[in-house]
Amino acid sequence: MARIAKRYKDASKPKFSTQHRNRCKVCGRPRGFMRKFELCRLCFRKHALAGELPGVQKSSW
Repeated sequence: MARIAKRYKDASKPKFSTQHRNRCKVCGRPRGFMRKFELCRLCFRKHALAGELPGVQKSSW
């Protein structure tokens, strides 16, 4: 989990646009971020398996 200070720091507008860092809305993780859902891969999987994300279903073939 990201520290509270990092979340507040990243929430403010950076001096340059390249300094912006996408963070998960649930846990604040900066890596493995999915833009469409604004979640990291771990939270995405947890919510998808629980059926909390509309339009997402487990793949099978």
